[in-house]
Amino acid sequence: MVVLLVGIWLGGHPADLPGFMRSTFVADHETQLVDEAIDRVARDYYRPVRKSALVSSSIEGMVASLHDPYSAYLSPSAFHGFDRPASFTGIGVEVTPDRRGLGVLRVFDSSPAQRAGVREGEVIVAVNGRRLAGLPLASSRALILGAPGTDVRLTLVHGASRRTVTVTRATISVPVVASALHTVRGRRIGWVYLASFSEGSAAQLREAVDRLLAQGAQGIVLDLRGNGGGLVSEARLVASTFVRSGTIVTTRGRTQPTVVLSAAGGAISGSVPMVVLVDHDTASASEIVTAALQDHRRATVVGTHTYGKGVFQELEPMPGGGALKLTVGEYYTPNGRNLGGAGVSQGAGVAPEVPVVHGVDTPHGLEVALDTLAAKVR
Repeated sequence: MVVLLVGIWLGGHPADLPGFMRSTFVADHETQLVDEAIDRVARDYYRPVRKSALVSSSIEGMVASLHDPYSAYLSPSAFHGFDRPASFTGIGVEVTPDRRGLGVLRVFDSSPAQRAGVREGEVIVAVNGRRLAGLPLASSRALILGAPGTDVRLTLVHGASRRTVTVTRATISVPVVASALHTVRGRRIGWVYLASFSEGSAAQLREAVDRLLAQGAQGIVLDLRGNGGGLVSEARLVASTFVRSGTIVTTRGRTQPTVVLSAAGGAISGSVPMVVLVDHDTASASEIVTAALQDHRRATVVGTHTYGKGVFQELEPMPGGGALKLTVGEYYTPNGRNLGGAGVSQGAGVAPEVPVVHGVDTPHGLEVALDTLAAKVR
């Protein structure tokens, strides 16, 4: 009876409990307040509201109050689809508007377009005999799309040359890596594009680089335009493809120890000249790689200032199937630079040695990068 009475009294006076017992058995006032608000809205609102939706909204509001553009709450459905490769039906090219039609910016590896011999820098001027000049971008792209297994006839121009190829459409999984061999000023230049730093992307990039070198590439252009980042661990491995030793990036966080990530070893020969091609959307892990190659004087950076993100996030699964994408620390380049603007603010990013003032995201940007690298090849 005495124990029961003491228990009842302490239940009404939780502040008198020892700290370890209070944190174990009694929810704090703030947590009780949130739970009570959710219960009341679910019970008393004039129309039915799912409690799970209220919980998700409360978490979203909490993260939004951080005023951090990089942190977010992913609902169970959003988390389920997070970082899954996209797919579409087509021929496997990325195009950009051109006054004559569609400029071929990238040709995906192992795609129908690559098998048909379509090359970066060409311009699609007609589809199935219909001229594209003057058509809106969406209409031009729609002419190329179609059911898997059907053929589409493309008329391509490059300089003074003009040719027609037939490509069989297929379901395309957007690849992480694309690559090609170019000849500029009599030099054989390898180009490799990396779309994101997802799981296994470094291994795919290394395979493409080795293949280009085996084909006689005398230099490598690493194209990180539009690459918004991904896993820091993959960034380290990508940089390690080109940097033999030394620091790649240092990370620091409030609740995490300082970690220095060094080159993993096994880099290609340092005598192979390099260019990194970047734009304003080159961010996060892409900036880690770009800055590492720049600080180690391993590559010439061509393009525009990169995005300027100096923080990194971790994905933390939550009960119920959702997840928190939360900023947990800052990163620093081998020379000690943080590319952000203090905390989660956008900063100056990486400055290129060879600026491309106009058209960095068109074939012109790649042409400048290839020309810059050809001048470096001995």
